Amino acid sequence: MRPVPSLPLIDIGGLRHDDPAAHQKIAQQLRDACQRCGFFYIHKHGIDAELIAAVQQQAERFFALPSAAKLALDKALSGCNRGYEPLRGQTLEAGSPPDLKEGFYIGNEVAEDDPRVLAGKFNQGPNQWPADLPEFRPVMERYFRAANQVCEQLMGALALSLELPGDHFDPLLEDAAATLRLLHYPPQPPQSAPGEKGCGAHTDFGALTLLLQDDAGGLQVQAIDSGEWIDAPPIEGTYVVNLGDLISRWTNDRYRSNRHRVINRSGRERYSVPFFYTGNLDLTTLPRRDRGRAPARNVPEDLWLTSSSSMAPGPAAGSGIRCRVACAAPGTDPTRSTCRAMATMTRRSPRSRSNATSRTSVG
Repeated sequence: MRPVPSLPLIDIGGLRHDDPAAHQKIAQQLRDACQRCGFFYIHKHGIDAELIAAVQQQAERFFALPSAAKLALDKALSGCNRGYEPLRGQTLEAGSPPDLKEGFYIGNEVAEDDPRVLAGKFNQGPNQWPADLPEFRPVMERYFRAANQVCEQLMGALALSLELPGDHFDPLLEDAAATLRLLHYPPQPPQSAPGEKGCGAHTDFGALTLLLQDDAGGLQVQAIDSGEWIDAPPIEGTYVVNLGDLISRWTNDRYRSNRHRVINRSGRERYSVPFFYTGNLDLTTLPRRDRGRAPARNVPEDLWLTSSSSMAPGPAAGSGIRCRVACAAPGTDPTRSTCRAMATMTRRSPRSRSNATSRTSVG
């Protein structure tokens, strides 16, 4: 029996067809979800079930390799943040113990002699691949393309949901940066250190995150009204999607980037595969549609993503859906977030980019 979702469940199958009415229907559902929670399930996404199974199988095989084989691909050996991250190699929640997970990063494949790499472009370069798993690379590259396509479709629907043209985000989609990350969470220890989790509470910094979960569960989203943590259980045939800080800021917090965390209480291994879609890191501006609206609070004027509608900002009144979630950690200054640095970075010349380290988030 399929569990009752604690977050909106949206059928996006219509996005693969030239049906403006279907696109608008999906856009309305996205608008409601993004204003109230910024976190939702999608189904009928078009990614082949056999490919998903192959990704999960290859991820499990990779993490089952001997430690020496995994450490030979340590991302510390990469100039572009690709490869293996050991257990407890990241701490996402300040003041908490290191995250109880190990991971593997895959990005856009860019050869070492590519002009972007030679110029020192941020996060550009070749991936590292496990030699002992010959099917690993082709499976992951095929999946990377499929997940990227779904994110492109969602970005078009998000534009419609803001009552903008469906191609409004197209400049962001060109040569878009994205990261595919494989994650392995051991079971939560019975005697955990205080505050120890699979991954600490955080928001994602990019545009969209497309999360593939196994059936172990453990993902939680924080309710904005009460602060309590709400489970986002795995639902067969779906992805969990959440907005990153970039969308939250570009829409002046009309759409929400929310806090989430993972605690693996299943008593067994947990595997998940988030796909982080950031967009074109050289983008300087997007077209502005209405200069008469109030300026975005946290975003430089040339980065406003305003619409021509009179759509009121913030959650819709009387929604009755208990999925409103926090978009920033309590006490944090949103103007000093990673995405503020990214906004500043993208306003520079299209041929230069900061080498500042970006936070990588998980699910």
